[in-house]
Amino acid sequence: MEKNSFCAFLRGVNVKGTNMKMAEVCSVFEKAGMENVSSVLASGNILFISGESRDKLKVLLERAMSEHFDYDAFLFLKDKSEVEVIINQCPFEADAGFHIYGFVGIDGIEKTLMSEFEKSGKATGEEAKIIANNFYWRVPKGDTHLSDFGKILGRKNLKNSFTSRNLNTFEKVLKKM
Repeated sequence: MEKNSFCAFLRGVNVKGTNMKMAEVCSVFEKAGMENVSSVLASGNILFISGESRDKLKVLLERAMSEHFDYDAFLFLKDKSEVEVIINQCPFEADAGFHIYGFVGIDGIEKTLMSEFEKSGKATGEEAKIIANNFYWRVPKGDTHLSDFGKILGRKNLKNSFTSRNLNTFEKVLKKM
């Protein structure tokens, strides 16, 4: 059985009272049968190797995390080539005044996110684009959680559909993959 490297991007880790130590999260992944488990930053980016299918891994790991930490776990899996695409296809230039976020989630979530973005009020320079089925958001630093779109991202009805990371986080993940 061929084994693949993945990054699990966990939703809602170390925000709003869901506090986890990454060493403990890695232990949960190891107990679930994952190999070469490590974390990148404290925001729930877990690298591992497995021979299981992506669909099976998602179910297995969400269940293991939910049971261990007693919360509704949601995670989204990307392999190295998919993380490379997120970084390489980013439509926005780095700018010290802005954060750039990439989103990972269920199939088609980029269209839902764009629809919500188009309906929301925007800060000066705030933009969103879809490239290669990936949603990207550029927002002025300091406005992330204050922006209309930033508030939409926290809606409970979307929590099982996506998570986001600053583009710098994707770059750190890729370096360790």
